[in-house]
Amino acid sequence: MRIGIDYTSAVFQGAGIGRLTRNIVDGLAQIDEQNEYVLLVQGRGLPYPAPSAGTRNAASGIRSPNFRQVRTWINERWWHRIWFRLRVPLAVEWAIGPIDLFHSPDFTLPPVRHGTQTIVTIHDLSFVRMPECFEPALLAYLMANVPRAVARADWILADSESTRQDLIALLDAPADRISVIYPGIEPRFHAVTDADALQCVRTRYDLPERFVLSLGTVQPRKNYVGLMRAFAQLSEPDVSLVIAGGRGWLSDDIYRAVEELGLDARVRFLGFVDDVDLPALYSMAVLFALPSLYEGFGIPLLEAMACGTPVIAADNSSLPEVVGDAGILLDAHDTDALAQTMRQLLGDTEQQQRLARRGLARARQFTWQHAAEQLLSTYRRVGAS
Repeated sequence: MRIGIDYTSAVFQGAGIGRLTRNIVDGLAQIDEQNEYVLLVQGRGLPYPAPSAGTRNAASGIRSPNFRQVRTWINERWWHRIWFRLRVPLAVEWAIGPIDLFHSPDFTLPPVRHGTQTIVTIHDLSFVRMPECFEPALLAYLMANVPRAVARADWILADSESTRQDLIALLDAPADRISVIYPGIEPRFHAVTDADALQCVRTRYDLPERFVLSLGTVQPRKNYVGLMRAFAQLSEPDVSLVIAGGRGWLSDDIYRAVEELGLDARVRFLGFVDDVDLPALYSMAVLFALPSLYEGFGIPLLEAMACGTPVIAADNSSLPEVVGDAGILLDAHDTDALAQTMRQLLGDTEQQQRLARRGLARARQFTWQHAAEQLLSTYRRVGAS
């Protein structure tokens, strides 16, 4: 088969869908030498920087002979205008040539020629579940185009069973055309014990000695205000709250809450943290907290567990699928329970170690090799239909 994959996010996005796409395509390149792959990159801007030497990054160039990139002069913004706003039926084959199957890992599907099979990955339906957490323009774009992609696709992939059930319940997607492929965890995520490496990252981000860590784009769905309200109840003066993630939409109230709660000296926003620094960041945290209101999967939980950091997460959406019995799950809206749980865990080294062991075992169950094997199986199934 000749398979096209929209690889744009892998090249230009550091986190989120970009990381997922890089890793699963890298996994495909390691196991499939038969099919021919054409990776569509919309635009010719500078790629997301590769991690330091010794770490793999598919965005820096997959060297398998059956994989090649095709970059267009038209950038992603203009393709979106052509395909999803103006609805011009310009088939993706115009950019990448004839294909048997096209996979979009980023919610939407461009037009394809008659006979080309299509797969779309839907990572979550937060815009349907929680429309109040989105800017109007982004919400309108998603509401107009994601349901159309789901209806058009020959097959749909979801990151979790929770998202699969949402697709069935909220978008009336046929259950027999949806499968779940869990994301994996990169081998570089492990406990960092080298004192010099840890100190280097601590200095780079001016990190306190003891801190609770949370990670993700700063936006309402992450429930950072709830996390800060819970943290404000803690009396431990030597513990800080560190939030890592780029500034997102509707975030003004989140930053304003720091001052309103009197936490200026105890809460640190790091902004976007380079991938290469994440293992050390997780390793230095006393615990990792992700009390999100909704998640399509929650990779930071896996990364934290792989680094031996005990985790606390909300008990909604996909998060129980990620955590299993390896962490503490609680109601995202119960600020008092979150405060009590953090207080107890911060003071109980034995429980920290117990959760760390469970987390390490849990994280080993999620690999990109397995995800790539499932994806290749899906390509073969859909291509043969």
